[in-house]
Amino acid sequence: MDYTILIGGAAGQGIETVVHLLERTIKRSGYHVFTYKNYMSMVRGGHNFMQVRFSDKPLYTYKTKVDMIFALTEESVQIHRENLNEDGIILVDDEMLQEEDFYHLSLNKIAKEIGNSKIIPTIGFGAIVKYLGMDIEIAENAVKEMFKDRILEVNLKGLIKGYDIGIEKYSIELKKDENIIINGNQALALGAIAAGVKYYCGYPMTPSTSVMSYISSKASQMGILVDQIEDEVGALNMVLGATYAGVRAMTGSSGGGFALMTEAMSLAGITELPAVIVNAQRPGPATGLSTRTEQGDLRFVIHSGHGEFPKMVISLRTPEDAFYQTARAFNLAEKYQMPVILLTEEYLTDYMMTSKPFEFDKIRIERYLSSKDELEEGRYKRYKYTDNGVSPRINPGQYEDKIVLVDSHEHDEYGNIDEAIETRNKMMDKRMKKFEILANEVEEPWQMGVDNPEILFVAFGATYGALKEAVDELNKEKSSFGALVYGDIWPFPTKLINELGKNAKKIITIEQNRTGQLESLINEKTRLVVGGRILKYDGRPLNGDEIVKEYKKLK
Repeated sequence: MDYTILIGGAAGQGIETVVHLLERTIKRSGYHVFTYKNYMSMVRGGHNFMQVRFSDKPLYTYKTKVDMIFALTEESVQIHRENLNEDGIILVDDEMLQEEDFYHLSLNKIAKEIGNSKIIPTIGFGAIVKYLGMDIEIAENAVKEMFKDRILEVNLKGLIKGYDIGIEKYSIELKKDENIIINGNQALALGAIAAGVKYYCGYPMTPSTSVMSYISSKASQMGILVDQIEDEVGALNMVLGATYAGVRAMTGSSGGGFALMTEAMSLAGITELPAVIVNAQRPGPATGLSTRTEQGDLRFVIHSGHGEFPKMVISLRTPEDAFYQTARAFNLAEKYQMPVILLTEEYLTDYMMTSKPFEFDKIRIERYLSSKDELEEGRYKRYKYTDNGVSPRINPGQYEDKIVLVDSHEHDEYGNIDEAIETRNKMMDKRMKKFEILANEVEEPWQMGVDNPEILFVAFGATYGALKEAVDELNKEKSSFGALVYGDIWPFPTKLINELGKNAKKIITIEQNRTGQLESLINEKTRLVVGGRILKYDGRPLNGDEIVKEYKKLK
């Protein structure tokens, strides 16, 4: 079974309530869930919708066609009915629309009888539970977890009333519930906690805010200090202050806030301080579409900061990937004493999916601090010239007779300002040597599809799920499709793309930006020719159906 429910209406009508209840009930029935959110940047009004897709097989993206529409406004029906499958159903209040083929429910009437108009979503949820043949006890437990006190009582009544007036078409067989359900920002925050983050400093900006919110919710339990600072200029500077003191620290924002961090990014470069920075992309320029998704910041983050210095960019692909790569980012930042940027996007930050439980015992916290035996006698050389460019690092006060100097000016090995030509050249070479060595440690992109594809798709980040389903679908027709999806993207890994690209008849990049920024990286770092591109930049995420459709247009 592969079934998609769309819940549509205005902001403030309780769409998210229905979605949370459905997610929990379906997941606890032992099924895979994928929830996609599409919402406007307003508290009330407008048109929002969410899709809850579930199956007995793993899911990676949302679908264009849906099997049920639960419409809380007439506008929702008009906008989405063209995407309803032939045997699909539209669930509406009987006072709203009178078309014969709709599934009419007395939502408003029942809510008035119970005495609370806000329980309409829960009544509809009860009818959906009945229609799908789900276990009412599991649904009741979901309601009990979500609501408290008097609100709980009326919502339980709403659930039962909705269930009683509903009709049953399917019978969902209960399976063993072995998965978690999580979104990208929750997974990213958990990865940071697992890696030992002790300080998070940031300013709220959609869609990065929930990283700070989640870490804050665990702060007391895990001994973490969370600062909501006045702006992003201060945020990264305060993180650098914390890392200088020896604390694992992190900040995050979206493109506009990240832009304010670029001066401090250069400060991290010359002081050789580790920092983990999240850029949760949304469409620009400026405010752009604040609750939508895009991949328009790739080139910006790669070249962020003035001057030349080593940095790493990791593009996150799934919630599970976000967990493990975030933990890895902290280790790499300390190993190479540099900033590591985690590049995510609104789609990944918000969508919920079932995933196998994360293995926290696989996370290793590696601090890369020097012992006293490794240090030279006399004054401490914070920026000692070494073969790999990585200097001995200790925390201030770690050893009584070792003073840790840092400076934003060019400096000598001790950290004292020095403008000599020889010092400048040697320090630049020292810092950039780390980038050259880091290039040997980057991970190649994920590969899927056939081993030696005729058609090679190349993408990065959260397009992974859509591309996976598209490749699987295309290979049903002709087994000649493969794909690479980049996580580590700067330094840019070239081994796999060169191997597969030289034999492929066509390379096609898939990106959510207007200019083909990944394609430009391929052109810059390889001699391969990209023969086609699928670009989407309207703020809505790609799905597998769209990729298949757009590919067939390219043929």
